[in-house]
Order: sequence, then C-alpha cells, then structure tokens
Amino acid sequence: MAPNITIREIEKADYPLLEDFLYHAVFQPPGGPAIPREVIFRPEVFIYIKDFGGEHDCGVVAETEGQVIGMAWTRIIPAYGNIDQHTPELAISVLPEYRGQSVGALLMTRLFELLRGRGYRRTSLAVQQHNAAARFYTRLGYVTIRENDEEFIMVKDL
Repeated sequence: MAPNITIREIEKADYPLLEDFLYHAVFQPPGGPAIPREVIFRPEVFIYIKDFGGEHDCGVVAETEGQVIGMAWTRIIPAYGNIDQHTPELAISVLPEYRGQSVGALLMTRLFELLRGRGYRRTSLAVQQHNAAARFYTRLGYVTIRENDEEFIMVKDL
C-alpha cells in the first residue's frame, strides 16, 4: 500500500483534476494502443464531470504526500450505468502507479459512507466486460443487473 494515504471528501479546488482522473477511468485494453485523451470530451463521456458540484454530486479524493492519486465520484446522470433518477452512478480512477495498493477500496469505502449519510440506498456503474475492475466491483458487493455485448451494468445496495 502507498504510504500515508488520506481519503477526504472532494473539494471545489479538486474539480479541475476530474478531467485527468476521468481519462484514467477510461478502460484501456491491454496490449493495444492508448486511447487518445480527447475521448473524454465526447458528450457521453464528458457528462461524468461536466459542471460537477451539483446537488446530487458526491466524491472523495485519495492523497499521499500532497498529491492526489485517486478519485471516486457519483452523479445522477443519463450515462452508461444509469438505472434510474434516484441512484447515483459511480466513477473511480486511481493513477496507474498506485493501482493494486488498496487505494480504490479505501476510496469506495469512504464514498459508500458518504452516500449512505446522504440517504442514498444504492449506487450503480457500468464496466466493460473485459476490464479486470469488474472483479473488484464484485468483491465490493456489486451485482450485475444487465449486460450487453460490451459491458455489465452493476448495482450495489448501500
């Protein structure tokens, strides 16, 4: 695990970092060329961060030695993993050099606490079927409620 990790609620000063972390959240198939950064500006992707900070937006940040190394956030938006207008959809991103060190689990645990405190009963997400993160989400209690040729739509009761 990375040393001295602090998990805290997202602050307005962190919002500019959402672009970088949204890019790192985009699934990059192993062995292939990197997906261009411009992909985050497609409307169906950019919706995950556009005008973040609204009433239903919730997020947490992982820091170590003053550097933000991970972010997890939820929004109620008409996006890939949306299931209804009462369930926030999750996005999470950890910088590549900090993956596999429990940063994601720490972020998710704190985010679930915040969501419960705000009265949300569950959270949803979409994950590509070939993304190893699907197993991570299953370990955290997410269950697949729908799938298509490319992705699973998963829900976790809080």
